[in-house]
Amino acid sequence: MSIGKVLIVDDEKNIRFTLSKCLKYIDLDSDEAINGEEALQKFDSNKYDLVILDLKMQGMSGIDVLKKIDEIDHTTPVVIITAHGTVDAAVDAMKLGAVDFLQKPFTPKEIQKMVKDIMGRKELGKESIENYGHHIQYARQLISRREFDEAMDILKKAIGLEPLKAEPHNMMGVLLEIQGELEEAKKHYKAALAMEPGYMQAQTNLIRINKRIKEKKT
Repeated sequence: MSIGKVLIVDDEKNIRFTLSKCLKYIDLDSDEAINGEEALQKFDSNKYDLVILDLKMQGMSGIDVLKKIDEIDHTTPVVIITAHGTVDAAVDAMKLGAVDFLQKPFTPKEIQKMVKDIMGRKELGKESIENYGHHIQYARQLISRREFDEAMDILKKAIGLEPLKAEPHNMMGVLLEIQGELEEAKKHYKAALAMEPGYMQAQTNLIRINKRIKEKKT
């Protein structure tokens, strides 16, 4: 029995197939669009619980699709798929309400975990926050609504509950990067790696932030 429906937007057939197959294993139906124009047509006439959107496509860009989706229904969560070299744009996408981003190449396990987490946090309200996991989920919910200051407060509380976890530091780094605080963002990415040296997202973010800081100085 299906627990929801996801719109997959990507101009690569193999990516659409992989995502659709992964979602089926966790009881989610999927619909597919090969470009931004088709995606918006389907989004405008159907109800989806989640959109998985590639940033770089032929024709209409993922950023433009995200803006239109936000205009039609800003409550639908959107996950951005990024390739190497487009992570900067993924951070910009979070400014527009994307709930998370997934960098290629990714594994089925990564996809399934991310989607489960997003589907699980949909009904979470502030009054329901009881533990570390709830704080992380609610912070992501706030980020999708662009309530960045409150998200930062929730992440600080998450660190208070679990001081040795990497994820809240990584998320705080992203929020600070969104706000242009590059040096402060760098500190949090480094803190995340100090907690969990193999934390891939923080590794990617640290490489990117160092590049951005260097470019800013030149």
